[in-house]
Amino acid sequence: MDWIARRSGFGKREGDYRTDGDIDYGRIVHSAAFRRLQGKTQILSLGDSDFYRTRLTHSLEVAQIATGLMRTLNAHDPDHPAVPHLPDQSMIMAISSAHDLGHPPFGHGGEVALNYAMRDAGGFEGNGQTLRILTRLESFSQSHGADLTRRTLLGVLKYPAALPVLQNPLLVPALKSGPTLFKTLDIAACKPPKGYFAAEQEAVDWVLAPLSDSDRATFGDWVPKPGGHGKTLHKSLDCSIMDLADDIAYGIHDFEDAIALHLVTPELLRSAIRAELWQDFMAGRRDADKKEKSNDPYGDLIAQLFGAGNTRKKIIGALVGYLVRPIAFVEKAAFTAPLLRWNVGLPDAQSKLLAALKDFVFQQVIDSPNVQHLEFKGQQMVVTVCEALQSDPKRLLPPDAYARYRAAADDPRVICDHVAAMTDLHLMKTYERLFSPRMGSVFDRL
Repeated sequence: MDWIARRSGFGKREGDYRTDGDIDYGRIVHSAAFRRLQGKTQILSLGDSDFYRTRLTHSLEVAQIATGLMRTLNAHDPDHPAVPHLPDQSMIMAISSAHDLGHPPFGHGGEVALNYAMRDAGGFEGNGQTLRILTRLESFSQSHGADLTRRTLLGVLKYPAALPVLQNPLLVPALKSGPTLFKTLDIAACKPPKGYFAAEQEAVDWVLAPLSDSDRATFGDWVPKPGGHGKTLHKSLDCSIMDLADDIAYGIHDFEDAIALHLVTPELLRSAIRAELWQDFMAGRRDADKKEKSNDPYGDLIAQLFGAGNTRKKIIGALVGYLVRPIAFVEKAAFTAPLLRWNVGLPDAQSKLLAALKDFVFQQVIDSPNVQHLEFKGQQMVVTVCEALQSDPKRLLPPDAYARYRAAADDPRVICDHVAAMTDLHLMKTYERLFSPRMGSVFDRL
């Protein structure tokens, strides 16, 4: 029962037949932070098209894939000792729907920019902001944010160590040095570690309270990464399901966007992902297809991916199924608590293809000049707006944000919360009001 406790002590009214997962899922999808995801960049900037994924549609797809993973685990091995410890459908949907709530405007570029702006005040990281929103900022309770169950919060806690613990002291957020007056972010130095904010330690301690001392200590283990920040080693069972669903959604559906929008070519795909990585997938399709076998299955696969929308969608659906069907439990013997002792994983062939697809999306789309130009612009606006608000909070912050700032003893984290919550459009309008001479009116509603 400890895992379904809430910090406020909230209890259901008589006649409320929802499960605890139902309540958590409802609180997520009815939250302001969830609605704002419709106006936040996933990979491609908003406004150029209404076709590709936003943070909101990505989160919905993660939740759908996670439920498919759950059904597969239940069906494949119903007598497995981990099965009784799987979450119900509503709870895994709550965890999946919440996983990106903390991401700021302009995707990971905005995250890097806010980490620079908060370099002297604890830094910024999107997953850490998610936990802060759920345990502090949302308004479903007086003092505990969305007041979710322990188990849902444990599922969202993707990196169970505090940022200062993981921070590489040699990587200090800074601007690049150069011969001109124009300064840009040193991206490598400004990338944050993946963890939670030190200010949320009390909430994390409450989430982990049911664990034994040994499990709690091991759960926070991390390893140093040469030339980078420390990296955590463990996730809960629920988090591992959500994380795999997130990887599949990113690797497959963002790959689909890249093809559909003609951001990549067949030749580029052939050169970037070796044909042998597709062999197991193609073999499965050949076995399922009763029609005449092709003499060039790899060529046919490429043609279908880059062909008509209906044929591409069939391949994308088959790829998702290929990655979902072989999911299996992985035992982590260092733990005694079932929610930590069991994780999920994929066989080698599926894992390698998924990793290759994720790398392809990153290298050929995210890291391309077309996307980086817009990410660069977004970073400049995020830093500029955040530093402007920090320079004179009383004059520039909206009244409600300023009231929170004063109530928090002028904590700059409150200004960061305000900027991180903005949609891409809200951030751009704020920037224009502050810095574009012919833009902005007292009648504008932000």
